[in-house]
Amino acid sequence: MRSAPTILHLDMDAFYASAEQAAKPSLRGKAVVVGGLGPRGVVATASYEARRFGVHSAMPTAQARRLAPHAAYLTPRFTLYRDVSNQVMGLLRALSPLVEPLSLDEAFVDLEAGGAAFDSASAREVGERLRADIRRVTGLSGSVGLAVSKMLAKIGSERAKPDGLVLIEPGTERELLAPLPVRVLPGVGPATGDHLRRAGITTVDEIAEAGQDELVRLLGRAHGTGLYAMALALDERPVVSEREGKSVSVEDTYDLDIHDRVRVRGEVARLAERCTRRLREAGRSGRTVVLKVRRYDFSTLTRSETLRGPTDDPAVVREAAARLLEGVDTTGGVRLLGVGVSGLADYTQEDLFAQAAGERAAAEAEAAAEADEQATPGPAAEPAAPEERRWPAGHDVVHAVHGPGWVQGSGVGRVTVRFETPTSAPGRVRTFRTDDPELSLSAPLPLVDEDGGAGQG
Repeated sequence: MRSAPTILHLDMDAFYASAEQAAKPSLRGKAVVVGGLGPRGVVATASYEARRFGVHSAMPTAQARRLAPHAAYLTPRFTLYRDVSNQVMGLLRALSPLVEPLSLDEAFVDLEAGGAAFDSASAREVGERLRADIRRVTGLSGSVGLAVSKMLAKIGSERAKPDGLVLIEPGTERELLAPLPVRVLPGVGPATGDHLRRAGITTVDEIAEAGQDELVRLLGRAHGTGLYAMALALDERPVVSEREGKSVSVEDTYDLDIHDRVRVRGEVARLAERCTRRLREAGRSGRTVVLKVRRYDFSTLTRSETLRGPTDDPAVVREAAARLLEGVDTTGGVRLLGVGVSGLADYTQEDLFAQAAGERAAAEAEAAAEADEQATPGPAAEPAAPEERRWPAGHDVVHAVHGPGWVQGSGVGRVTVRFETPTSAPGRVRTFRTDDPELSLSAPLPLVDEDGGAGQG
């Protein structure tokens, strides 16, 4: 254990919801819920205003709507969140070579490894400067915990929320931990927490009093020994700069079960394209393609195929996923589909057959497009139109006359748009036909202008 609180944990405050409030002046200070909006949707993040009504992450969106019916419900914009995350991670990596990202909005930093801090005073100074830099660069707030270990630094950032800093002085750790609930310790989830509660153990101090032998008896040697050490504030886990992913995958849950086999094939092909795009963005390749299918009765099937060598070719992954789908019965309906690639590598084995398949697919697509242009539209072409003009709530749009804005909602052939930007005043609302040729989806605007001025006041 180190003697100075030089491990920093950063957790951005209500990240997705805060980013949406910063982007949309009319939503600042109001309840905002980001997540899936369909019948099976789940809340990803709720703003602090929404949390006052009892809304929290992982809650079904339908339940959130009952608790906070007047909140703004938005679909996630991961392009924006990744851009902001990259800015924040850049600030962290300027402090130390040892940065361990846990998600888009959370990371550990070893300040000692970067020479950024060596005692409590310097660590606090770095933490406060970091919070100010995050506000300046992104317009958002983050909470910081500083301690001698990762466990304690994370506890510190939780106690600092929202928009604060907590430094846990060396020597005060046991006193701080003693009255806290057992769930505060890493590795104690709902099941372990309930098991300990039935044994009369509800606080960290009671874990320490129970002793290692009793915890081993209750939880097993590995878990019991580790938990006892944590209760004594002993955490030797280092900050690890590289967290290698074992796989890359994407999946979608559908509001209504899919029964049409043709649509299922189309969804699998689309997911394969998304998966390989993420694979290429990460500079990786993989040799095992995995298909995940959750059927109407909630049974989940997983099928995989290992290729001759690593690939990041969309055609190869798409065709492998299609082959795997042929062995799955989907007649009862499908509620979730996923495509992944595992066995990751940093190189790609050239595959002439894959290249040929890709060229063949491209030629077929081009020929199909030409045929569509020449064909006279018939009744069969009509159902495809709504799929081409979807307007997800919260996403960015631009109008040829009114400029940039965002989708407030859509339905019955109409889409409602509020025209405002991160640096403008709250804007006006207008309604258009969903097929209005002057309205189109657009990329997110920066939350902070070029002069460093934040949109959020």
